[in-house]
Amino acid sequence: MQDPRAFLRGLYDAAVARALPAQNTAAYLPAPPNGRTVVLGAGKAGGAMAAAIDALWPAGAPLSGLVVTRYEHVPPAYKARPGRIEVVEAAHPVPDAAGQRAAQRIAELTLGLGENDLVLCLISGGASALLTMPAPGITLDEKRAINQALLKCGAAIDEMNCVRKHLSAIKGGRLAARCAPAQVVTLLIS
Repeated sequence: MQDPRAFLRGLYDAAVARALPAQNTAAYLPAPPNGRTVVLGAGKAGGAMAAAIDALWPAGAPLSGLVVTRYEHVPPAYKARPGRIEVVEAAHPVPDAAGQRAAQRIAELTLGLGENDLVLCLISGGASALLTMPAPGITLDEKRAINQALLKCGAAIDEMNCVRKHLSAIKGGRLAARCAPAQVVTLLIS
């Protein structure tokens, strides 16, 4: 091995390229349903995931939806030429009003789904902070304060997500329940 640094860089670049949604999503996509396909999602890779689904989904098959990602995380090409899936930006790791609006809109997209419809749910790291819909009786400011306290005390991400789930009107399986009776296929990137 003449250049160990170049060799390691090549390995790293190959691993990162293989992890990109455009490279690994096709094998996991179901066939288009008889009804419509709605894409719902959140996470720091949400924009890249939405772009991959949009590119891979048959051009003649109905496709729409909304994905929320972190500010400045929409792939430049998708931002320049948006596709069939809307991608919006919000704050991470402490939620903001943009994330709350996106979560409300995502919840509204579940209305009227039928048994012939398909929901593709795209989830990646950061989804718990980006998809913020406070449970009844809890305000966004209270959720923000709790998130900041969890970050300050050094809580592990699984501990933070457990707390977030209990303070949410959409997490903990609630989004999937809203989609019934549609089929839900979740694609995750960690």
